[in-house]
Amino acid sequence: MLRGSHQATVDEKGRMKIPADFLAELRKSGNRYYVTSENGVYAKVFPLKAWEEIEKKLAKVSSLNAAKQKFLARTSYFGQQVDVDGQGRILMPPVLREEADLKGEVNVQGRLTYLEIWNNARFLNEMKQNPITPEDAKALEQLGI
Repeated sequence: MLRGSHQATVDEKGRMKIPADFLAELRKSGNRYYVTSENGVYAKVFPLKAWEEIEKKLAKVSSLNAAKQKFLARTSYFGQQVDVDGQGRILMPPVLREEADLKGEVNVQGRLTYLEIWNNARFLNEMKQNPITPEDAKALEQLGI
């Protein structure tokens, strides 16, 4: 499981060193990843095997399904398959790096089966703008959390 958060740096060439705790867990699934986003606000890093499971589910859905097409258009536009290098770095796709402002210091968060990478200031603003509401608390309670 990928949990918690760490600070990392995206260098001038767009490479980000995956924090060691996350890298050890990710490597259990191999050294190939799919980096993408549905909205360009932040990046998601999936072990390639996990992304392929999503693709298998999508392949079963009609090509006329509008939600499928929107999802694929965005994740393809922002997405790129990457390999981790010998120093534990991945290359952030240029279009996504620019759109999500992933330069310099970033926040890398574990989301159980994938990572999210945020511009730190953007993430702090997101948390302030979208606090946990009473409805969220109720939904979590219904999940037994």
